[in-house]
Amino acid sequence: MAGISVDLKAIARKKALKTRGIVHGRDQGLNAQATVLLTNFLTPYFGKVIAGYMPIRSEINPLPCMQNLTEHGPVAVPVVEANAAPLRFDLWTSQTEMVEGAFGAAVPKHSSPVTPDVVIVPLVAFNRAGHRLGYGGGFYDRTLAKLRKSQDVFAVGFAYAGQEMSDFPVSHFDAPLDAIVTETEVFTV
Repeated sequence: MAGISVDLKAIARKKALKTRGIVHGRDQGLNAQATVLLTNFLTPYFGKVIAGYMPIRSEINPLPCMQNLTEHGPVAVPVVEANAAPLRFDLWTSQTEMVEGAFGAAVPKHSSPVTPDVVIVPLVAFNRAGHRLGYGGGFYDRTLAKLRKSQDVFAVGFAYAGQEMSDFPVSHFDAPLDAIVTETEVFTV
C-alpha cells in the first residue's frame, strides 16, 4: 500500500513541477505581489525568528521578503545536515557570506544556529487543507514535527497560486501548514 502512495506522489510531483516551472517562467510580477502579501502577513511576527529559504529551481523567491524582515528581527535559512534528518536553521542577512549547500541551495559559510518561531516553507504543490507536496526528502516534515514537539511554530507555505493541486496523496507523516501565501491570497487552515 505504501508503494502505491509513493508512486502516486511521484506522479503528482512530476505534474506539479511542470506546472510550477510554467508559472515561474512567465512570472510577470507575481513574485513581487506575493512578496507584499507575505511581508504584510508576517507583520505580527516581527521581532521573532523567521526562517525563509534560499530558492532553487523554479521556487517562488522569498528573498525580497526576507530582506524586509531583517529590518524587524532575526531571519534564518535552512541547512541540510544529513539525509532523513530535520533541518538546522542559521541566521541570515543579505550580507551573510554564502556557500553552496545540499541540493544547490546556498547556506551561510559560518553557522549561527537559531530556532525559528515561523518557518516559510517552499513547496511543489499545496491544497486548501494546508497540505504540501515537497520534493520527497521529508526534510520539512521532519523539521516541523521536531519543532512542534517543543514549541509553537507557525508554518507558512509560499507558492504561486498556480501550484494549488487538490489531487495529491497525503500521509500521516506529512506535516500540515498553518497558512499559505500566494500572489493572489493568504489563507489560514
